[in-house]
Amino acid sequence: MKTKQFGKEGWTPERIGNLKGKTYLITGTTSGTGFEAAKILLTKGAKVVMLNRNSQKSDKTILVLKQELGNHIDVSNIVMDLAEMASVKKAVEEVLKKVPVIDALICNAAIAQVPKQTLTVDGFESQLGVNHYGNFLLQALLYPRIEASKGRIVTVGSMGYNLGIKTIQFDDMNWDKNYSPNGVYSQSKLAQIMCVYELQDKLKKAGKTDVKVYACHPGASSTSLIKTSGSLLTRFVWQLMKLSPLVQSAKKGSYPELMCATELNLDESGFYGPTGRNYWTGPVGECNLEPHAKNKSVMEKLWTVSEKAIGLKWNF
Repeated sequence: MKTKQFGKEGWTPERIGNLKGKTYLITGTTSGTGFEAAKILLTKGAKVVMLNRNSQKSDKTILVLKQELGNHIDVSNIVMDLAEMASVKKAVEEVLKKVPVIDALICNAAIAQVPKQTLTVDGFESQLGVNHYGNFLLQALLYPRIEASKGRIVTVGSMGYNLGIKTIQFDDMNWDKNYSPNGVYSQSKLAQIMCVYELQDKLKKAGKTDVKVYACHPGASSTSLIKTSGSLLTRFVWQLMKLSPLVQSAKKGSYPELMCATELNLDESGFYGPTGRNYWTGPVGECNLEPHAKNKSVMEKLWTVSEKAIGLKWNF
């Protein structure tokens, strides 16, 4: 399922049919790729349930979407902070009460390049806590509903997985000794991606074929990710880069997650995103995934460590 299948332009949202009756959960939709993905799904007639930590920003987002698309759209927000396990659990309770069907859970929210080591209330290094453990818990708790819906789980990774130490630092998961903003971001994204392929393996082993699980990345997209958590220098460099042709719009950055959430018969073994130089921009299709991201023994150990961290075993 390479780009060629979708022609020279690659995959675009024109391929999405009518989504009336479908429900999508998306984390992190008040700006950037999450906002654009929500907007495109709504234009196709889908119901969108946003999972955001800031209720004021979410209310504003809903207002903007209704102004742009009309009051008829079905969009709502459930407050959830991926940095707090209690918040994730509370949000899931609300989802299970209000959302009978989940056609896809799109794990789009992330934090990046946190300048100094910061711990979450649960005692995790913040980038790993939000990007990996928070999402891992969310997916585990919603899995039964997604399975009953024959739905999908879409994890938005990053090409950052290919930086840093290229494995998981199991002996110091909080990076107490050698904290580095980029190194830990890379670690968190690698962990997210690894758990996609490990989950696929576990589902196959359990004979579960109803849930599809995908990994993608947005390329280099003009979003507020760095602006919200990066150091002053990182933010300055990123602002300059955003003005260059090396960076694409947030709208284009949303295409890979939309593709993974909606495209029929998409091969789960792929890693999807822009296919141009360095995978920063270009037509959306399948990208090469470096072998370290599918190292089986590391994936298995990470799964066990992650289940222990969230205090929950996945129930297949």
